[in-house]
Amino acid sequence: MTRCDDAPHPRPLKDADLSSVVGLCFDVDDTLTTAGRIGLEAWRALWKAHEAGLALVAVTGRPAGWCDLMCRQWPIDGVVGENGAFYFAWDPVRRRVLRRWAQDAATRARGRARLERIREEVLRSVPGARVASDQAYRAADLAIDWAEDTGPLSEAAVQRIVEIFRRHGATARVSS
Repeated sequence: MTRCDDAPHPRPLKDADLSSVVGLCFDVDDTLTTAGRIGLEAWRALWKAHEAGLALVAVTGRPAGWCDLMCRQWPIDGVVGENGAFYFAWDPVRRRVLRRWAQDAATRARGRARLERIREEVLRSVPGARVASDQAYRAADLAIDWAEDTGPLSEAAVQRIVEIFRRHGATARVSS
């Protein structure tokens, strides 16, 4: 299981020469947000970067429904969601969301069927495991809540969930 808790934090950019920077891709949970909320300072920084003309792309494991809202209402150019399953962008001319998927529709349908089998096994095999409360808004992945609205589950239970995913040939990420 990989965790980022011990990773070094980036240094402040206040003294760096950023004149050649044209865009920024940024993580959302626990990077842009604190305790699940976007603080005023972070929100102002997004708007300042947007007004400066930087291309801004949020990168998140959050569901398609959230990502649709982000690209419609946040001062960003697009969002990569569900851990790379898609890219959504707001088209201001046509006033609609443009959607690009990493896999074609048939592959996504097979993936959803596999994820349903994984969901059933996790819920049957891991006491206390629950599907994430935002699962209804997901298009291409399965989120098991281990500490957000439940638990937290033990390290052993989390590892068991990861093993079930991998045994079914699916990638598992343990996220904050």
